[in-house]
Amino acid sequence: MTQTQGDLAGLSRFIFRAPNWYSTMTFALVIAAVTGVAVFDGRYVLGDAWEGIFFVGLPTIAASVLTPYVDGRLGGQLTPNRASLLALTCELVTVAVLMVAGLLVLVTGPVQNLVLTEPAVGALGQQFVFDALLLALASIFAIRLFVIVAVSRHSLPVAAIPASIQTVAAAVLLFIYSGTLRFLEVGGPIMNSYLSRPQAAPPELTVVIPRDFVLLGIVCLVYGGGVALFLRAIDSPWRRSLDVSVLDFVRGFIGHIAEGTRELEDFFEEIGEEAMVPVTVLVFRTENGAEKARFVLPMIHPGPMGDIGGGNLPERVARGAEGLAFPPHATAGHDFNLVTEREVDTILEAADSAIGEIEFTDEATVSVRASEGDAKLVGQAFGDDALTVATYAPEFADDVEYAVGLSAAAEARSAGLDDVMLVDAHNSNNGLEGEDLGHVTPGSRRSFDMITGAGAVGERLVDAERGQPNLGVAWDETPWEPEDGIGPLGVRVAVLEVGDHRTAYVLVDGNNMEPGLRGTLVDAIEGVDHAEVMTTDTHIVNTVEADNQVGAAIDDDELVAIVTELVDQAADDLEPVEAGMASERAAVTVFGNDRTETLASHANAMISMGATLAAAVIVAVLAISVFLFALA
Repeated sequence: MTQTQGDLAGLSRFIFRAPNWYSTMTFALVIAAVTGVAVFDGRYVLGDAWEGIFFVGLPTIAASVLTPYVDGRLGGQLTPNRASLLALTCELVTVAVLMVAGLLVLVTGPVQNLVLTEPAVGALGQQFVFDALLLALASIFAIRLFVIVAVSRHSLPVAAIPASIQTVAAAVLLFIYSGTLRFLEVGGPIMNSYLSRPQAAPPELTVVIPRDFVLLGIVCLVYGGGVALFLRAIDSPWRRSLDVSVLDFVRGFIGHIAEGTRELEDFFEEIGEEAMVPVTVLVFRTENGAEKARFVLPMIHPGPMGDIGGGNLPERVARGAEGLAFPPHATAGHDFNLVTEREVDTILEAADSAIGEIEFTDEATVSVRASEGDAKLVGQAFGDDALTVATYAPEFADDVEYAVGLSAAAEARSAGLDDVMLVDAHNSNNGLEGEDLGHVTPGSRRSFDMITGAGAVGERLVDAERGQPNLGVAWDETPWEPEDGIGPLGVRVAVLEVGDHRTAYVLVDGNNMEPGLRGTLVDAIEGVDHAEVMTTDTHIVNTVEADNQVGAAIDDDELVAIVTELVDQAADDLEPVEAGMASERAAVTVFGNDRTETLASHANAMISMGATLAAAVIVAVLAISVFLFALA
């Protein structure tokens, strides 16, 4: 992948499942209670905790409960889980602002007392903390406004209604418990008893006066204007280049984070293009007709990130196989990412259709090797079909472009073969470092290395020694997790024996390998004539970082021990088999030519430049806010 595509894949580290709304609210109340103990200075700790829950937690609860209802009545899509996550985030922002303001007062207080003989205008005190609270309430209004516009696609005036709930709830509590009504010549005893209760509140709230609420409203309008300008600035490039809104991307990402929805895939589907991809299947069955192993190779890329799109394709293939499944990496780059997980069903249906067309044979060749430039290939024929695995190790390589793979397979077939399953071993890369990120693109020297090497393998297979194939398989789920660079399929080994010639195919469920590890594994395998190590390129492992390669987080010796043990187990499992290969074409929606790069560059620009733009907007609205506070 390119650096920009790697950065896009790196967004998967932000993908997680937020807890249910009731768990989120429980955490919010705990934070509110702790804040109350830290901020209020009552006689009892429990009393301070209760005041924190009441004055900090209650607006959060109100926002969590009321926002989905109000937003839904306005035609929005904000769910309770999303609303709770948003309310909690805003509570944390408010608490952080209050803590910083309190620390400033605490730190500067002794200095002011030492330097000043009497209080000076502008000295930091309780009023400063309250002004900071007003800024925090306006800030969370802006945050909520941005998220609700993105998720529910309301206009700004409409989105402002549910966005204001948390700020309004806090303002209402401040109005009632600060006794602000006493400044207004309205109401009587009944109204005062319900709407003016300063005696039941901490004394810190007595600094509130009516103009503070007017000021809060004005500052919220300023912040809302800042949100409008920010949205317009970041959205226009997306509409010009991709004819979609960045808000759709944000909505999908938030939905995936909060509830695991597939809205992000809907966005990808909107920008995707239809493509025809070959799906090739190689099946081995025992003498009694039972499937022993299945190699499935759709010419797509299992991305873009996490389990989005085709990110979990290898596991889906494995679940659908009767025998032990081997889903290696095809010659396809990120332009051939499936846009939705639904497209995987189309791939699996094509694989099942291909299996129905297989004609089995009990004749196979010994494996042959060919090298051309940086490319090294091992191949083995079954009847008139062939399995070929290509690697550039020990040099670095990432994805082989779709057109290069098609050309190489065609070159192999020109020797007289029928179907050719051409696997990109995907087993040696230095991550995203350096100028050459390992792409094998049409017209490059390394593309011709692969094409020429595939032709040489095809020619040698036509004349290779043939005999009855014997197959043994073994697999280990391994103790590692995706965070360690190993997916749920673990390590799988197939040993093929023809005559006295053995070939070991090792498949690791990961996304490429650290430099040198492939060579270490191949050298450690004994008792075979040829061996090759492959990875599935699963993107499940990329919930940590974009280049979480096999060997980056685990000990090489431990992996070597597992692989060599599995090779021995597979050798002990050898038995006569029949083999057959067939290929079908599937019409799927993929990212499309150059769309991945365009999307990646826009997403990365939105994150980098958007952060700068957001900072500029924040500075501008803060400056206006300070000016307004000074005037007030």
